[in-house]
Parts: sequence; C-alpha cells; structure tokens
Amino acid sequence: MSRWATPLPAPLSAPTTAEEWARCLADPFWRICSGVLYKIMIKGDDQEAEESPVTVLPFLPNINQLRFLHGLHDRNVILKARQLGFTTMASVMALDRCLWVPNQRCGIIAHNLDAAAEILRDKVKFAYLNLPDPLRDRMPLTRESAKELLFGHNNSSLRVATSMRSGTIHFLHISEMGKIAKRYPEKAVEIVTGSLPAVPKSGIATIESTAEGQEGEFHKIATRAENMAKAGVQPGPGQFLFHFFPWYLDPGYVADPKHVRISLKQHEYFDSIEESEGVEIMLPQRAWYVNKLEHDFSGDQFKMFQEMPSTPAECWAKSTEGTWLTVQLDAARAAGRIGKVPYLPSLPVHSAWDIGSGDGTGIWLFQQVGLATHFIRYIEDWAKGYSHYVNQMRSTGWLFGEHLLPHDAAQERQLVDKVGAPIQMLTELAPDWRWRIVPRVHDFTAGITMLRNRMAEAWFDEEGCKEGIQHLTLYRKKFNTRLGMFYDEPEKHDGHSEAPDALRQWAQGWNPSHATGSTTAKKRRKTSGMTA
Repeated sequence: MSRWATPLPAPLSAPTTAEEWARCLADPFWRICSGVLYKIMIKGDDQEAEESPVTVLPFLPNINQLRFLHGLHDRNVILKARQLGFTTMASVMALDRCLWVPNQRCGIIAHNLDAAAEILRDKVKFAYLNLPDPLRDRMPLTRESAKELLFGHNNSSLRVATSMRSGTIHFLHISEMGKIAKRYPEKAVEIVTGSLPAVPKSGIATIESTAEGQEGEFHKIATRAENMAKAGVQPGPGQFLFHFFPWYLDPGYVADPKHVRISLKQHEYFDSIEESEGVEIMLPQRAWYVNKLEHDFSGDQFKMFQEMPSTPAECWAKSTEGTWLTVQLDAARAAGRIGKVPYLPSLPVHSAWDIGSGDGTGIWLFQQVGLATHFIRYIEDWAKGYSHYVNQMRSTGWLFGEHLLPHDAAQERQLVDKVGAPIQMLTELAPDWRWRIVPRVHDFTAGITMLRNRMAEAWFDEEGCKEGIQHLTLYRKKFNTRLGMFYDEPEKHDGHSEAPDALRQWAQGWNPSHATGSTTAKKRRKTSGMTA
C-alpha cells in the first residue's frame, strides 16, 4: 500500500539534511501530502462572521482528497457533497505545479470575481507566504495582483478568473461548475468552448461541483462521464473520468446520537443506502445527517440531496426551489399518473396550444376520461407554419374535439409566410375543427395557480409526452443573478416555456362537459347514416 493512501494524523518531520530535502522535494506526493510545505487557514464554526476565529494548519489531505489524487486523470469531473475541500486541494496542487515545474500556466475558475479573488488570496497566496522561509526566498514573486501570481525563478504563473480563453492552460480547475451553469449559462458555455480546449493533452483539467439541477453544461459533462463509469468504460485521453464523493466518506461528519432523534423511516433510508452502495453508515453518522437535515436545511430533503448526497442519483433529484410544477409532477408520479396512458378510440381527442410571439409552438393532445384528463401526446417545433402542426395531428387518424388557443391567437402578427391572426389561419387550414380562444387571466400567477390546482386531474403518457414532461419539470422562475433571488415570473428564454404555457390553456379554459362534443365526430356520424 502506498505511503500516501490514508491521511496522516500529523505532519511528518521536516528533513534535516540537504540530501533529505532534495529527495523529499523531488516527490510531488511528499510535497503535497506530508504537511511540511503547505499550510492552510480555516475559519471557526461561524463561517459567516467576519470575526470568526481563523486557525492555521498544515495541509494534510483528507481521505476524499487522497482518493482523488490517486485517481487523477487528465480530465476529471467531481460530483460531491459540499465542503470536502476540493478547491483547497486544487489550490495547493496548482501552486505546487507552479513552484516546481517551469513555464507552467495554471488557472482556477470560480463562479464570480469575488470568489476567484478569495481563492487566490486565502488559499494560493496564503500557502505560498507560509512556505518555509528558505524555499520561499528561492521562489520570489515578480508580479502579483488580485488575479495573478507570476514566479520569478521559473516563469510559471497562476491566475484566477470566471473564464479563461487566451493561451495555454497546463492545469485548470473549475470550482462550482454547477452553480455557474445554473446562474450564468452563457459563461458555462464559454468555459466549455473556450477554457477547456485551452488545456493541452498533457495538461490536467478538473471540474468540481455540487449538483444544481438537471440541465446545463455541468449536468451534461457529469452524466456523460457517469454513464461511462456505469458501463465500465475507462475514459481515454481527453475524456472525463467520473469521481463521486458522498457525505459519509468524510470521517468528520459525525454527531452524538444521544442528542438526535432518528425516525424509523430515516433508519430505513440509511439501510437502503448501505445495501445499494455496499457501505456501513454508523449511528453517529446517521445522527449527523439527521441533525444537518433538520437544523441546517429545515427538513428540506431535496436540499440535503443536493448539498450532502449519498448517491449520484440524489444529486440530480428535483428541488422545488425556483420551480413551478415540481411538487405537482412528483405527486402525479407517486400516484401512478405518469406512465402508460393509451389512446381510447371511442373518445375524441382535444388539444391545448401555445403559439406565443416567439417561433415556438407547443401542443398537448388529451382525452377526457370521466373526471380525469389523459394527456396522450405532446407536439412541439420551432419556426414552422401552422399547416405543419395541423398535418401532424391529422396524420394520427384520431377523432378530434375542441382545440384551445391562447388569448393572443386573435391578434394579427407576422407569421412564417404571411401577416394574420393565428385563429384565422388555423380555421382556414382546418375548417372542420372546433377552435376556441381561452380568455386571458388577470395575471400570470393566477394562471399558474389554476394549473397547479388542476394537475391532480391530469394523467400523462410517459412515452408520448416525454419532451413535454421534461419541459414541465424544468420550467423555472426567472433568476436575478445580481440579487441572487428568484422572481415570480417565468424564465422565457431557456426553451421550456411552450409546454407549460400550452398546458395552462387547458387549466384555464377546459370544461370537462365539453368532452363529448366534436364537430368532426358529428360529420362522420352523419355521413355514415347514424343519427345524432
């Protein structure tokens, strides 16, 4: 077993001769893991207080940091619980590379400039200033700022930023990529298209974060790497290696069970994790988890999943924060109302449309079965004329009833190939269909409340409505990046608004008593000789 496989309980003794120093300094594991060279500072329990006590300690990598160091690949993505010290680890690794390898360009990306400056000041520069004096004197800084350190003895440098595009980056660490992808999606795309390609094949790039939802660049990279790991595929050069670090691997996450009440349901949860992950979660660990859940997160299990996951799947569990319909969709799935919902030939099919001022159109096709509304298909497309959707619906061969349009369907606009009102165009395309404009509600909040209240009536075919369900799941409130808060208005520019807007037309305008009425049905019965 490697000398550095487990954390050291205390720093090693410093070398006493020049030969010992030379031998030790030639070993990067000794430099990083021995506790002799690098020091870090940690705050006391009150992390938010400006006068929180600060402790200076030798840097001794914990078990999670050591596992990562031993499993290091040229491209790494870390999905993790919070506060496991990976940004600190990356800061020490980047500094070490700058000090001991000439002509290196190292970079650390944070979610905002303040966080980037803090990493450079409190992690990188602090460790440098606390090197043994003889070493620091041999490795002087020739340039330093709030963004960069340039070392005079070997021309290596380390900089921090929110994105890096120019030049080669031999060592790149991206901290809290999930937060960047969620709050600054354009910045995340810039990192993926500009910063990561700047790392050469011989360099090292690492992305680490807690999860921040089921979309965005971090979710794409992490899930792709996770799927490779599940399939037993070893990533090649330039492919991301998946690392997962759950909360229970940190030996410090324990509490006295005498002061925490753990319910039977919570014990069942821990037992299930033990069985699925092949681990043992001791009683003090369980007590810590429950205490954290109930006191730090006010019992919000989704926040606990996000911040302190036990499995990768928990990381992506849907949070209700900033979402419109998560609670209702979870209830539908728990009640079995999302699954196989077949088309019933004996009943007409109705539709609810969104044809907003943009170029996207979303359409829900549904049947009324008693008091339940069965959504059997969702159709969407962009920059297509209305004939495209009418033809797609006719191709099903279904019997159609009522078609619900939003209030602005009566307003003239520039359509794909002419100027006109959508209802006029649709009536010309399908004169045998019954079109109805849903009256406008007084504000958006009233409409979304009506939708939430009526979701208990809704059943969804999981296959036919797959894209629509995904849009409903990801339908979010607009986020103010400056204030760090959500507005009570929808995010309209992420491609997820058409499906919920169309579903609102059903909630606001559908009356189940209209279920049997069908212009098409009457015409077909008349031509077949049957009486109405």
